[in-house]
Amino acid sequence: MNKFNTLFRGIEVLIAFFLAIMIALVFINVVLRYGFSTGFAWSEEISRLCFIYLVYLGAIGAMRDNQHLIIDSILTRIQPAAQKAVFLLVQAGIIWVMVVLSMGSWQLVIQNLGDRWVATQFPVFLIFGVGLVTGVAIILLSLANIYRLVVLKLSVSELISVRHEADSEQTGNIQ
Repeated sequence: MNKFNTLFRGIEVLIAFFLAIMIALVFINVVLRYGFSTGFAWSEEISRLCFIYLVYLGAIGAMRDNQHLIIDSILTRIQPAAQKAVFLLVQAGIIWVMVVLSMGSWQLVIQNLGDRWVATQFPVFLIFGVGLVTGVAIILLSLANIYRLVVLKLSVSELISVRHEADSEQTGNIQ
């Protein structure tokens, strides 16, 4: 499990890196435009790419932490058997949506293999490739959630709070 924690820590570092690059480039471009009536055309494209990667990688992190759009207040008020059924339906829905995302992203990668951005000449498929990575990663995380629920017999409340407990153990805090 330590290797997976290192992998997800790397994703968090990438998110921070993309955010820093995006903020720096936008700030520098604003200063150059208002102060010197000039700017870098390529900075907008790189900022856009950083923002796209930040959002998609953030979705992977949120799914890993089970902090995606889930209404746990409803889950906590129903019976444990119903909780498991609802959680399984949610995971199945997530898998279906991510299959659609992955297939669409793959098709767009193939369609745009020869296209390049105007200012940076980066390949356009870089935008769509991250959708494929995100889709596959979230499918795997949903399958892991199903495995934990069905095979390891964890409760839904344990699955929703798994990451919070792991953070508490690492920092020594008790919740």
